[in-house]
Amino acid sequence: MTINFRNIDYLQTGNEVQRNIYRLLHDYQIVDCLKGYDPIVVGTIPIDIDVSGSDVDIILYVQDFDVLEKMLCLNFSRHAHFQLQRAESNVIVCSFSIEEQLFEIYATDKATENQNGYLHMLKEYEIIQLRGEEFAEKVRQLKRSGIKTEPAFCRLLEIKGDPYTELLLYNHVDNLMSYD
Repeated sequence: MTINFRNIDYLQTGNEVQRNIYRLLHDYQIVDCLKGYDPIVVGTIPIDIDVSGSDVDIILYVQDFDVLEKMLCLNFSRHAHFQLQRAESNVIVCSFSIEEQLFEIYATDKATENQNGYLHMLKEYEIIQLRGEEFAEKVRQLKRSGIKTEPAFCRLLEIKGDPYTELLLYNHVDNLMSYD
């Protein structure tokens, strides 16, 4: 099944967590606030490999970091656990909680469809579509044990090296090996 991850409407017909995220994004006008920054919801929730405590990751493309920083403070600082960091001159990370759900916004001057968060999610989705639900559950089990998503995929697929780099290079057609 192909999903247009750039349009969050797919969340409203997804699993319970996805439907709740869709509701929160709309009820709290998160999508409306971020629409000028080409937002994409990425990570584990869109591809249904989230575990308890998984956050909602939203990536943004930004050119004027000062304007974005002010907008994020104005719109989200009232929410629980609000934090905003200017990690580098060209990166803003903002997090907050709404109704016990953690959100993390990552903004940089790279187009959202070229950011690693989006590219990793697309590759992981492709692999899950090919390998099936049993594989997805093994990823969730590794995540529950404390292993991050990309390293979990690499462990199951026997990919060596830096998981964040090597996963993007993985060619699932050439690597239909067992992952047991």
